[in-house]
Amino acid sequence: MKKLIYSLLAGILLISSCKDQDLMNVDPNKPRQAHPQLLLTKVEWNAFRAFGGTSPLYATRMLIQTDGESEGQYFKWGRGDFAPYANLRDVTKMIEEADRIKDNSYVALAKFFRAYYFYNLTLTFGDIPYSQALKGESEQGYSPAYDSQKMVFISILRELDEANTMLKGINVPIEGDIIYKGNATKWRRLINAFRLKVLITLSKKENDTDLKVKETFAQIMQNELLLGTDAGNDGQLEFLDQEGNRYPEFNSSGFGSGMFMSATFIEQLQLRKDPRLFAYCAQTKVAKEAGKAIDDFSSYEGGDPAAPYAETSIKAAAGKVSKVNDRFPSEPVNEPMVLMGYAEQELIIAEAIVRNWISGDANTHYRNGVKASFKFYQSYLKGNISFYSEEKANEYLALPVNNFALSTSTPQKIEQIVTQKYLRTFFQSGWTAFYDQLRTGYPEFRRPQGVNVPYRWIYPQTEYDNNRTNVSQAIANQFGAGNDKIDQQVWWVK
Repeated sequence: MKKLIYSLLAGILLISSCKDQDLMNVDPNKPRQAHPQLLLTKVEWNAFRAFGGTSPLYATRMLIQTDGESEGQYFKWGRGDFAPYANLRDVTKMIEEADRIKDNSYVALAKFFRAYYFYNLTLTFGDIPYSQALKGESEQGYSPAYDSQKMVFISILRELDEANTMLKGINVPIEGDIIYKGNATKWRRLINAFRLKVLITLSKKENDTDLKVKETFAQIMQNELLLGTDAGNDGQLEFLDQEGNRYPEFNSSGFGSGMFMSATFIEQLQLRKDPRLFAYCAQTKVAKEAGKAIDDFSSYEGGDPAAPYAETSIKAAAGKVSKVNDRFPSEPVNEPMVLMGYAEQELIIAEAIVRNWISGDANTHYRNGVKASFKFYQSYLKGNISFYSEEKANEYLALPVNNFALSTSTPQKIEQIVTQKYLRTFFQSGWTAFYDQLRTGYPEFRRPQGVNVPYRWIYPQTEYDNNRTNVSQAIANQFGAGNDKIDQQVWWVK
């Protein structure tokens, strides 16, 4: 009997010792649980800045480099990376914490951010890990299979629909939200606008019976909330002159002596007498020394993005090429970064009307989009805001080159709409203008003879190192074995 008691006591002591040891191994500086609001702030900050920077501007013929060969400018890029999956880990953790406290508002926002990241990832590469992705911690799944691009798009649209539905009826503020200050209704508007963006991206698949592109677009337009003209409706990240909260390009060394404006972009703006030119560019040195006014369109000039960089360097040294407006690297607070806004939404709707997806007045939505872009700069620039008044916007839209009512054919109308989307993307909207060009052919991207615009990026080397079987199968399924190349046409643009 004594042996039995001693055995029981020893077991109790052992269990107690193990529990104490477990507690000792918990690092109080690395909590295992957190309220999802703490994760939401970080997720939003990273997501709204994820696909910005100067890289898209070289590919979209807005910037050129004169002190070396820019791979984006000459369409010579190679591998992309899976860095967005690191940000998606935070999104996954936010879902876990939201499930733990049973708060679906954070799950809904997580679904939006999942859709946003996967949308950009699949446009970058083609087929990507989706259904088996991000399961390393929960299921020790370290070698995910790749989903077809079509299935990824179907899943993105499903998650956005679920996010919108889950936010219906939520009337309490969503804590930790730095975009809409916790307003669930505004988030629904943004989510539905982004749904329209995904659907217009799939314009070449408008007859696919699985996707139901036209039907879904019409249903959203008829039944769901969308972005409006009220202040604070755009999905945008505003900056403050505080450490860690400043404009991303502030004090960037990338704006050094070698970065200049592209001639093709400046000429597009000059052709349309577009005052956004003055917000984007600096006058040439020659024009400034001649005392030309800021609003003199002839005082701006760019370099040829298709020419050898050394050739443009000579022209720049002579003071005949505009640099980027100095406010971008010198101001700690510039305009917000817009993930999705009313201006883009209205131009998307105009295109959908032209494509006969929905009924409506395409000209009205086109004008709404252009005027909203002007108002954006009127609201956020520190000087010369008179260039962007409603009166100036109306004068701009009355010019024959900008007057949508004068376009008669469907291609002309789509070119005009997509060009206006393009003109508003300087340091905004990431790679949207590049993907729109792949989809529509507008605007034409000037490039060296014999060079084609790529469709995608090559998969990361880490996938070949750690997930070779699955990445190889994805390549074979899409392009044929071994054809992981940038000129391979992906499903969404076929």
